[in-house]
Amino acid sequence: MRARTRFAEIWIVVAVIVLDQLTKAAVRQRFELHESVVVIPGLFDLTRVHNTGAAFGMLNATDFPLKSVVLALVSTAALAGVGLYAAMLPTTQWLARIGLAFILGGAAGNLVDRVTMGHVVDFFDFYWRGWHFWAFNIADAAITVGVGLMILDLLGLGTRVSRTV
Repeated sequence: MRARTRFAEIWIVVAVIVLDQLTKAAVRQRFELHESVVVIPGLFDLTRVHNTGAAFGMLNATDFPLKSVVLALVSTAALAGVGLYAAMLPTTQWLARIGLAFILGGAAGNLVDRVTMGHVVDFFDFYWRGWHFWAFNIADAAITVGVGLMILDLLGLGTRVSRTV
């Protein structure tokens, strides 16, 4: 069982990275910076933006020497920490392990951008009237799914409880 669980986790990490990088490459090829295509009028566009900051665009407007290097190092350290934590979790916590695989894949996908380009390519643009959600990408979505799975694990959804009476 342990080898199959590890295989599934590795497959999720690799699949997220590949899907993320393929979609970002397609966006870079098709769209200029800030160019948009309406997908669902009044709700969803594909818009190419570059996030030079951290999660949710934090630090985007802040500039300091070696910003991209500092953010890449912080991302690498966080990725290593999450990876070590994932490796230490018992296989019985399968939901948390799958969640961590999504988080690792997403974090690695965004790290590839940050290291190779100095920014992360985002393109999913959801909005309603005057309100815009932060633009995001496949890696960000995978991280969100992973966190959701970990929350479900914390709530006991992925745990098998013995029902002895």
